Amino acid sequence: MIRVLLGAAGLALIAYGAVLLLDNPFPTLLRIVIWAAAGVVLHDFVFAPLVAAFGYAGRRILPKVWWVPVGVAALLSVTLLLLAIPVYDRPGAKPFNPTVVDRDYPLGLWLSLALVWVCTLAYGGFRCVLARSAGQNTPKSLPVGEDEVVDQQRAGHVDRQPPPV
Repeated sequence: MIRVLLGAAGLALIAYGAVLLLDNPFPTLLRIVIWAAAGVVLHDFVFAPLVAAFGYAGRRILPKVWWVPVGVAALLSVTLLLLAIPVYDRPGAKPFNPTVVDRDYPLGLWLSLALVWVCTLAYGGFRCVLARSAGQNTPKSLPVGEDEVVDQQRAGHVDRQPPPV
């Protein structure tokens, strides 16, 4: 039932967005379609393969303890960079445009990126320390003789099941 309600709400929002778009002239609608298509093409043919390549390389280079923190930090970095594109060089900063806030956007971007990666290094270091301290109390291999027993058995080596009750 909840899926049907969510689906109906989604369709209603799509219809509302389409009605709002119909108020625009044809050249504006054409630009919107071109921008949407360019976004899909950039995502599917540029961004997604780059993310897959970096993820594959990261799993080969980084220790397992660092996979999650570096992945989260990379996601946050990309998000911050995408959000900074419209305001990075303050393109609308004119004396008659009061909507552009007078701030040092490049400095804010670099400080937020530095904060993300410093927190990542601190968290990853903390996880490494915990993994090392937890790893000292666990055995490094199976007890003597157990791995030979496992190697000698086959998939068909299963004891009979008890009769059903």
